Amino acid sequence: MASDDLPGWLPGWCLDHLGGEPAGVLFQVESISLVFGLRLAGGRDVVVKARADDGRAGSCVAAQARLAERGFPCARPLTPVIGAGSLAVHAEEFRPGGEVLCGDSPDVAVRYAEVFAWLMAGLAGVTVAPPLPNPRWVRWDHAGPGVWPAMGFLDSRDQSVVPGSVADTARRVRRRILAAGLPCVLGHADFEAQNLRCTAGRCGRPPSRGSREPPACGRPRTMPGGKLCTAKAHCAAMRSGLKQPNASAGLTHSTRTSAPC
Repeated sequence: MASDDLPGWLPGWCLDHLGGEPAGVLFQVESISLVFGLRLAGGRDVVVKARADDGRAGSCVAAQARLAERGFPCARPLTPVIGAGSLAVHAEEFRPGGEVLCGDSPDVAVRYAEVFAWLMAGLAGVTVAPPLPNPRWVRWDHAGPGVWPAMGFLDSRDQSVVPGSVADTARRVRRRILAAGLPCVLGHADFEAQNLRCTAGRCGRPPSRGSREPPACGRPRTMPGGKLCTAKAHCAAMRSGLKQPNASAGLTHSTRTSAPC
């Protein structure tokens, strides 16, 4: 894509908040967010992320900034969340490179677990406004009548294709989470391999200096940036991530319980 094809609001936003207009486009990806990898007129490479403003992004980016300050290898935000019409927009460092850590061996599992533990330990001391509502895939606290939160593009489909065992498990898990009387905490709502990158062959161990985004092999690459959420219990997946060059991350607000799932 040429810089001439960028959304009309973007060049001015970059000039106002990053000090230069886009001179080139490194990549563009659209998922839940619009993500632009840009080379500014002064030669600096940045990532700009824009998503519908549902009130959550500010908390997510603030938490991401705190984690970066504490040495967690995630993309450091270059701006807070700044509105552009109906969009919530922020810029962050561009951290290219790295590979997905694949495999299902105990060693791979341990490496991911170490990074997740590192991430959660870093979030434990972060105080931001609760990033609510939670991302729809972990919206266990929705106020609707059914087990799933309302999602128009899915609700219109044939619900009978969902196996009964899946719906039953979801009902039991949601009931258990809602019954937990523990306080909510921040968590990552998209912590999965496709959102993480490994560099330098090191995984799960705090590197001497930061890397891409939030975690994976030694230097995580995906980070909360727009998907914080709240969840209770170990059985609830606390997945949230802001990834380059994809959508924004997702911190989750959740509570922990020691009860087995």
